[in-house]
Amino acid sequence: MTEDAWTILIHLGAAWLAGSLIGLERSYHGRPAGFRTHALVCGASAMLMLISVHQGEWMAGSSLADTAIRTDPTRMAQGIMTGIGFLGAGVIFKEGLTVHGLTTAASIWITSALGILFGIGFLYPAILVTIATLLTLSTFRWVESRLPSEFFADHMLCYAIDAVDDEAKVRRMIAEHRCVIKSMSYSLDERGTLYRYHMVLQTHDKQNLAKLAAHLRDSDTIQEYRLAPSTT
Repeated sequence: MTEDAWTILIHLGAAWLAGSLIGLERSYHGRPAGFRTHALVCGASAMLMLISVHQGEWMAGSSLADTAIRTDPTRMAQGIMTGIGFLGAGVIFKEGLTVHGLTTAASIWITSALGILFGIGFLYPAILVTIATLLTLSTFRWVESRLPSEFFADHMLCYAIDAVDDEAKVRRMIAEHRCVIKSMSYSLDERGTLYRYHMVLQTHDKQNLAKLAAHLRDSDTIQEYRLAPSTT
């Protein structure tokens, strides 16, 4: 193999390995875009950048071989990052206040950027960023779980129209479980037979939401409820 062939092999292999390592972390935590997705994203980005960097070689032998060729690899990089946005958007979905997939979308985005670095041969920063990404996805999860934080939840209570708890009673019940109502709205459904309270709750302990859910489950007047913690 020629020296250029070995260089290309090293760049593509390193990109594939970096994407695979990041994807393994995502797969381990049950995310929809895991090992194969990240490996393909990083490898594809590296391949496209190699095509751009070595444009003079694949133009050799064509009718334009003797024509001056001006390459701009940054245009290829811009196209890659634009295209990867559609893939990242595909793993994000919202349910009430809960947003899923943001971290996975970010990992796909940085994996694509890593592929660009490997493709153009910036191995040193690419390796550093790969290590930093793995530390961020794994170690920072442990740190984040131990930081003091506030939790929010999308909350709905549904009553039969002839057995509605008044708002003051609902607010007392929420306060007894150490939750704060940040906003409240009201609706009348099923041709006036059902009355609903819609709330956004805030608490300093996620277990308070579980205790509130257990209390609501045993209620005789509540026909339906939803308690969806907000996560990313």
